[in-house]
Amino acid sequence: MTVVTRFAPSPTGHLHVGNVRTAVHNWLWARKHGGRFLLRIDDTDSERSREEFVDAIRADLDWLGLDVDGEERQSARFALYDAAFDRLRAAGRVYPCYESPEELDVRRKILLSRGLPPVYERKPADAPVPEGIAPHWRFRLDHDAPIEWDDMVRGPQRFDPARLSDPVVRRADGSWLYLLPSVIDDIAMQVTHVVRGEDHVSNTAVQVQMFAALDAPCPHFAHEALLVGTDGKFSKRLGAQGMAHYRMLGIEPIALLATLARLGTSDPVEPVTDTAPLIAGIDFARFGRAPARFDEGELQALNAKIVHRLPYAAVRDRLPAAVSEPVWTIVRANAMTVGDAADGARVFAADFQPIAAEPEDADFVRQAAALVPTLNWADGPWQQLTEAMKAQTGRKGRALFLPLRRAITAADHGPDMADILPLIGPEETARRLNGAAASTFR
Repeated sequence: MTVVTRFAPSPTGHLHVGNVRTAVHNWLWARKHGGRFLLRIDDTDSERSREEFVDAIRADLDWLGLDVDGEERQSARFALYDAAFDRLRAAGRVYPCYESPEELDVRRKILLSRGLPPVYERKPADAPVPEGIAPHWRFRLDHDAPIEWDDMVRGPQRFDPARLSDPVVRRADGSWLYLLPSVIDDIAMQVTHVVRGEDHVSNTAVQVQMFAALDAPCPHFAHEALLVGTDGKFSKRLGAQGMAHYRMLGIEPIALLATLARLGTSDPVEPVTDTAPLIAGIDFARFGRAPARFDEGELQALNAKIVHRLPYAAVRDRLPAAVSEPVWTIVRANAMTVGDAADGARVFAADFQPIAAEPEDADFVRQAAALVPTLNWADGPWQQLTEAMKAQTGRKGRALFLPLRRAITAADHGPDMADILPLIGPEETARRLNGAAASTFR
């Protein structure tokens, strides 16, 4: 069996971390088994679907590195749905209904007031048909046997179909709801594994019967616990933050993949620089039933660890042209993002401007500049400089190191000066020290 998974977003908005997590797991599962990962654009809602969101979905998947092996659009498959619908209608598995939403709501409230489940009540076969009203259509559930499947996350599942409402599959205007087209597509696309959120469990229960009614085997199902925020509750913010937000924060795609791949499992989220360990490690048996907590602060901390490991070849195209591999190796250790590293690399620019030394440090900095030509630049010039200045002035600790760091880098913190100084070189180091001493604060 060739494993086939699919990601099926509706193009009514931008992707957020919740549905991207679903895409990640589908992609990882397909790649682990040498299978296919398909994109299905669920655009049957013509009023809300927008082409700009289709483009954005593709762009986000591309940014994340989730390559797609094929794409389908539901809006191009209506003939397929019509044919399956006619087949189900002929078999008596779909039937027309004429109640208005208001009628259904009243009946639901009556049932609840009597302590009964608010299940749709089928009309007798000989019930009169109202004139001038177009019907909506429901799928007739078979009440003769329980609905069962072995979920890859939740384990054995069992539903009593008599306690479920016959689901509406087609509106009175002929447009489609989600349930039936999704089954028809999964059959036609030969989907073997459906990975989605636990909010779809009851949908799966009725879809299991739809597969059977269309004489098709059910795919394997994995229903994952939903993401929650740091407070343990689902946050509207989680559903609002698109991938543009994380790009703006400087998050590496691999950091987001590494986070979403492991959230909800018993495995630790670890810094990785490629997807190989994520692919090897995907195992739905390791997913728990508890909600998975998504913490943006933890994502940023993981991102920093990954940036510290990224090789020069992986970031070269995003760095200023003057940033060499030795410079990148130094500045990445203090960066939260690649952008931070690019900013930190400015200290190596030829046109770097020193900041003025404090008045009490001017002579000290000037003395250091005079020592620069005497240093052996092939053997630890920073250690030689500081030891010589300590011997000449008696300064030590912060009073010794900080004025020199400020004069050379215009910052109080940053990469180790022992690494910086050899890359800057003697002439540039002397220029910066002299410049800082000459423009002291008055």
